[in-house]
Amino acid sequence: MAAGLAIGALAIGVSGQSKIACDPDNGGIKLAQGFCALVVATDVGVARHMAVAANGDLYVATQSRGGRGQPETGGGVVGLHDGDGDGKFEMREQIGTGSTTGVGLRNGYLYLAHPKTIERFKMTAGQLKPAGAPETIVANLPPDSAQHNDKGLTFDGRGSLYINVGAPSNACQQPDRRPGVKGVDPCPILEKHAGLWKFDENTLNQTQEMGTKFATGMRQFPAITWHDGAVYVVMNSRDQLDVMWPDKFTAKENAERPAEPMYRAVQGSDFGWPYCFFDYGQKKNLLNPEYGGDGKDVGRCAMFTPPVAAFPAHWAPVDIMFYSGNQFPGKYKNGAFIAFHGSWNRAPMPQEGYNVTFQPFSGGKPSGEFEIFATGFAGKDPLMNPGEAVARADGVAQAPDGSLYIADSQKGKIWRVIYKK
Repeated sequence: MAAGLAIGALAIGVSGQSKIACDPDNGGIKLAQGFCALVVATDVGVARHMAVAANGDLYVATQSRGGRGQPETGGGVVGLHDGDGDGKFEMREQIGTGSTTGVGLRNGYLYLAHPKTIERFKMTAGQLKPAGAPETIVANLPPDSAQHNDKGLTFDGRGSLYINVGAPSNACQQPDRRPGVKGVDPCPILEKHAGLWKFDENTLNQTQEMGTKFATGMRQFPAITWHDGAVYVVMNSRDQLDVMWPDKFTAKENAERPAEPMYRAVQGSDFGWPYCFFDYGQKKNLLNPEYGGDGKDVGRCAMFTPPVAAFPAHWAPVDIMFYSGNQFPGKYKNGAFIAFHGSWNRAPMPQEGYNVTFQPFSGGKPSGEFEIFATGFAGKDPLMNPGEAVARADGVAQAPDGSLYIADSQKGKIWRVIYKK
């Protein structure tokens, strides 16, 4: 969008363009004080991560529907353009095919992260859709199962690309998710899964073996981003403590104890999955019951790198970005916005998450408690059945003017959040 914004109570005037007005009900969501929102696109698909071009065009990764014997529909990236300056995207183009969760713009290329492949398209300035065929950057990625195969991607600005490779497992049991079954020790899944892999962003037709295992010990974490010399990750922690180990954990403990941790990953970091989980109440790593833990023992977990912040159990983090704009108040500068998909594993207690949370940072470190920035996506409170959620926040991205985009995976809705000065 053009520079020189004059922001009013419910609208921002853009130089030479019509005013961009927030929706009276903020598009059905609730926001932190001082903010408003408008819905800028609908029916995009199963919207996940987003990337924003310098001219304001928005690229939305969309996940396929179907699979498991059913025909797949959707997928690829949807390119969106606002041609009349009203803030809403009336032009759209389909780019690529196949289930896509991660997307990024880098040095004139649009990168797409699929479950088993990373590819890119050469973009032409001023055009919403690329003209040529995609190039394959990485192929034949694990896992082969549908469990935890969503991919995010990020760049370090030095020529390297980073992706998550999730673990096709809850806690490295064999067979998986069986009551009372011990975890395999050492866990063989860690060799090619449950880690962050680093690749050259310009080398074509790489395999996992050609990349570098940058960090390990993370169950599933499409929420990844490069910031301040490291890859920041927010991980989906373990499920079903009470179902797998009813003699050691209650349903309430399962619903509240295994935090969703934020990690700062550097080369060689090990965060301890599957041997440990970070306890939200005690604020420390504890030994998983699959490895002999009783909910109190630390054991070998003292040797692993602890998180820099933690969020409530089962909220399901799926995207993260650090705010670098100037439109929002100063406290948001260099802090992290995190999209939480929402829980399924808190019964009989209400499901939670379904929000965008802000984690303040100061001096390069988390400072203070997190704040729920945007909520109301679930459509009801309390939400007992996750299948009844109206919307789920599955992506966050910053617009050129410093406003914030939020993507929904249920109805394919995109919100733009604006600060009312």
